[in-house]
This record gives sequence, C-alpha cells and structure tokens, in this order.
Amino acid sequence: MTTQQLTQQIQQKKSFLCIGLDVDVTKIPQHLLELEDPIFEFNKAIIDATHDLCVSYKPNTAFYEAYGLKGWQSLEKTINYINQNHPEIFTIADAKRGDIGNTSSMYAKAFLEDLNFDSVTVAPYMGKDSVEPFLAFENKHTILLALTSNEGAFDFQTKLSGGKELYKTVIETSKTWKNSENLMYVVGATKAEYFTEIRKIVPDSFLLVPGVGAQGGSLQEVCKFGINSNVGLLINSSRGIIYASNGTDFARKAREEALKIKSEMEVILMKNN
Repeated sequence: MTTQQLTQQIQQKKSFLCIGLDVDVTKIPQHLLELEDPIFEFNKAIIDATHDLCVSYKPNTAFYEAYGLKGWQSLEKTINYINQNHPEIFTIADAKRGDIGNTSSMYAKAFLEDLNFDSVTVAPYMGKDSVEPFLAFENKHTILLALTSNEGAFDFQTKLSGGKELYKTVIETSKTWKNSENLMYVVGATKAEYFTEIRKIVPDSFLLVPGVGAQGGSLQEVCKFGINSNVGLLINSSRGIIYASNGTDFARKAREEALKIKSEMEVILMKNN
C-alpha cells in the first residue's frame, strides 16, 4: 500500500484510527476459550465489527509469540483474514525488530513478504545497515521508533547528543538512508509537545501514535501539533477498544468505543479541511 492509498482511505472513512490487536488470552471472553483458535476468533470478531471505522490494524507480535507455534499460526490467520477480506486496511507488524544487516533481511522477509504485512516497526539503535533491509521492499513501510510513550523513553531518547536531543538526530539521520521515503515514525501521544519539533524535521511523513486513551495521551493535543496536509497520523488504540467488554457482547462494545474515537476524528478532519 502506498502512502497515497492510505491517505485516500483516511479521506473516505473520515478516520485515521489504528486498532491494536494485542490479544491476551487471560483477558478475552471466556466463551471463546472453548474454540479451537480463541485468539483468531477474537481478532476476527473485532475486525468484523470495526473495519469500517479504522484504516489500520496493528498486532503486537509479542502477544502471539508468547503462545508459541499456535500463537504464530493465529497471527498468520489474522493477517490473511485482513488481506483477503479488507485489502484496503493498512497492516502493521508491531515487532520492533532491528539487528545486523543479514538478520534484518530475514526479519523483513518474514513480516513483509511471508506474512505480507504492509509495514513493520523497527528499532534504529544499530543504525543504517540494520534498517535499510526493511526499506528495500517496494510499497512496504518501515516504522522507526523515534520518541516512544513509555517512562524509560527519557533514559536516552531526549538526552542531548552534540547539543541536540537524540531522537532528533535519529529522525534526521534516517532521512539520508536508502529508500527513506518508505519511512514512518513512532511518536508517543504522551509526548504531544514534541510534535512541533518533529514536524520541522519530517513535515510530510506519517507518524504512528500510540498512547491515546489508556496511557493518557490526548487526541486533540496530538492533532493540534502533529496533523499535516495529508493528515499524516495513525492514532493507535488497543486496550480501550478490544477489551471494552469481556462478555459475549465484546465485539459490539469494541465497535462502540471505536466509533467514539472515529467520530472525534471526523470532527478534527472537518476543522482542518
């Protein structure tokens, strides 16, 4: 999927919502545990209930890897279901990979070719040769961890290096890498005041923004500082949507929560023309 196609989806759906499919078996409705693949059945119900309200789904791969081979099979079935039934949806493998070049090439193949995700999250700490293998895939996107929403982000990301915050150096340097036009960036919603500085460096790039809702980030604040002429934002919500209920009505409740966010986004888009 190209960024132009993603932007068209945002315009058509009047939404820039990304739903995180971070499935914890201990939190899903009990009646699903009787099924052969409860993780996939949970995801399928959430997707069926919300696909018209969002433009992206983001499974965090740790929640699948934790269950071994069965969990990986659930992930594969989930991404296949999205690609076959809702090809307009932008898919993100939230895997946070990043290693030496030949290892990164294998990670890239696994997520962008074999599983056929549209994008994958990547840690930039090891530099250019650990990221460029992901960028080599045509019409696929690498989402670089730039400024995250966790408490430990301040340990390194905002420290000064050569008189400049490290996260700024990361973003600026990444623009010099081969196929950098395929880069997007993770910027936590709890760091809304930093969006102005980030937009000075990457005014046209898409930003994946976790931390709205359960982690305390404000959608209005993020959009105030982060939205651009093509919207340029994917706002992720996971727990607040998928765990809105743990009863048999879980899919309907998930839709209700997604609709609340989508409606707020629609107002923001109207205000920003």
